[in-house]
Amino acid sequence: MDTSWFMQTLERAGLSQADLARHLRLAPSAVSRMLKGERQMKLLEAAQTASFLGVSQDEVLRRASGDAPPGSVPEGPRRRGRPPLAVTQLRSQTGNEPIPIRSAARGGGGQEMFLEDGPIGYTPRPSNLNGVRGAYAIYMIGDSMEPRYQQGWLLHVNPFKPAIRGRDVVVYKKDKAALIKQFVGWEKDALVLRQLNPARDLKVPREEVAEVHLVVGVDQEG
Repeated sequence: MDTSWFMQTLERAGLSQADLARHLRLAPSAVSRMLKGERQMKLLEAAQTASFLGVSQDEVLRRASGDAPPGSVPEGPRRRGRPPLAVTQLRSQTGNEPIPIRSAARGGGGQEMFLEDGPIGYTPRPSNLNGVRGAYAIYMIGDSMEPRYQQGWLLHVNPFKPAIRGRDVVVYKKDKAALIKQFVGWEKDALVLRQLNPARDLKVPREEVAEVHLVVGVDQEG
């Protein structure tokens, strides 16, 4: 565990171990042991830590396993939009841990999106995501789901609730592309999705699907 890197990265982002503990919903003592290498970091915790720090998950895993040069903090500007301040303000205003906002650029076929690394901001946690670890929000890109969603609307996502037929999902492919579509179901060798504009069904080969996350709400103001 590259403890110094984690401490420097937290400090550079204006965050503390206590902030990280609240984000991971862990006791501060558990986070302290984890950063000292006395407790193994789980994969989900690595993903959430990466999102919180605004770095890649691969970087967090490398630092956690000691496979990177010790102590060095990546050069570059601080996280955009001053998210540490936004997190503190949202937490004080709502009393709940806010959820990160993910953003993507359109690319590829079928109006696929490719996510940016790390969160671009934070938004208040809706009540139906209270206590849900790994919950997040994502901006709708493109017009493929109009009139249900307009571009720029903010969708709330539960990454652990099973997909429900007729409900909308965020599908992550193994090539890092993402799709926001209606869940139709699984066939033997493919995931079937429905697009609203233009109306058509899409089939994603099962071996290309990494994860399917359920959309549980929408903020039209974004």
